[in-house]
Amino acid sequence: MSVPLIVLVGPMGSGKSTVGGLLAERLGVPYRDTDADIVAAQRREISDIFVDAGEPYFRELERQAVRAALAEHPGVLALGGGAILDDSTRELLAGLPVVYLSLDVEEAVRRVGLNQARPLLAVNPRRQWRELMDARRHLYTEVARVVVATDDRTPEEVAQAVLDALELKDV
Repeated sequence: MSVPLIVLVGPMGSGKSTVGGLLAERLGVPYRDTDADIVAAQRREISDIFVDAGEPYFRELERQAVRAALAEHPGVLALGGGAILDDSTRELLAGLPVVYLSLDVEEAVRRVGLNQARPLLAVNPRRQWRELMDARRHLYTEVARVVVATDDRTPEEVAQAVLDALELKDV
């Protein structure tokens, strides 16, 4: 069993994919994203899974994808924004180098926009994002070893802040 070097959690738009790729490159390790794993396995976009099969079905796929990735991925791992909703996932994250990439609502809306591919933000992005964060913020904080704010920072600055917080060095 291999343990990820870094696990990134946070809401959509926090930069998990971009920062994760930068961290993996700087550390000389592989990068993996559980949302991408689901898309590849299902051969359809997450928004289509939500529409066709519903959120509970997607959450089960997500739980399985996270469990597999945590068991076998030795590099940088990004989890989907809602992965921390699952109790068993939070248990698996205990003791791991989890980093919560945080951002405020205005930054999130700027980054995510009115993207219809985000099924949980399809109607009123600001209100729905605030509601999601009200429900999830404490869970992100619960699983995280460190919190790194991404507001007004470039992906490179966020990646460096993560490395500094975890006391990791580039290769």
